[in-house]
Amino acid sequence: MNLADILAPTYLQMLQALSGWLEKAAASDLGEEEAALTGARLAPDMFPLSTQIRFACVQAQEGMSRVRGVPLPTSVGVLLDEGRNAGEHPGSIADARTRIAETIAFVETAAADVRQIAPSAPLAHELPQGMVFDLTAEQYVRDWALPQFYFHLMTAYAILRAQGVDLGKADYVAHIFAYLRPGTLPAQ
Repeated sequence: MNLADILAPTYLQMLQALSGWLEKAAASDLGEEEAALTGARLAPDMFPLSTQIRFACVQAQEGMSRVRGVPLPTSVGVLLDEGRNAGEHPGSIADARTRIAETIAFVETAAADVRQIAPSAPLAHELPQGMVFDLTAEQYVRDWALPQFYFHLMTAYAILRAQGVDLGKADYVAHIFAYLRPGTLPAQ
């Protein structure tokens, strides 16, 4: 199994879940409260929901690009700029779902590309503050790409829950129900 085979299914199933959470939020008939929801934060020093969504998309696009040894797409820069400015311009749920759909399409295309670097290949990961992490590709996937993706995803989930969107564990792990043995779902 290669590193893209680990990342792509994870990104796809969780981005689809994230889009579903936003669909539930939109179905709540938020009206003018939508801007409050997309601008909501867990803590004053954290990014708002709209940024968490964009940054989850960044992580997926960046991870798939790095393990394939290709430059980051220009969409990563766009998402980062939008995310950094989301406090003033949070955008709508429809905007967020569009970004997720674009990222899903990117991941699907990238997953079909056979280019990939070896798990032991050196990978320098530089952050905007100037810090550089020297990792192998495998370490990057395990210790950065997946944890960072899940951080933004879980923060988005927590914001939605804290704002009253009716989400539960089944919404978070909706993909796992494909593996449910018939006849084992408890009666409600």
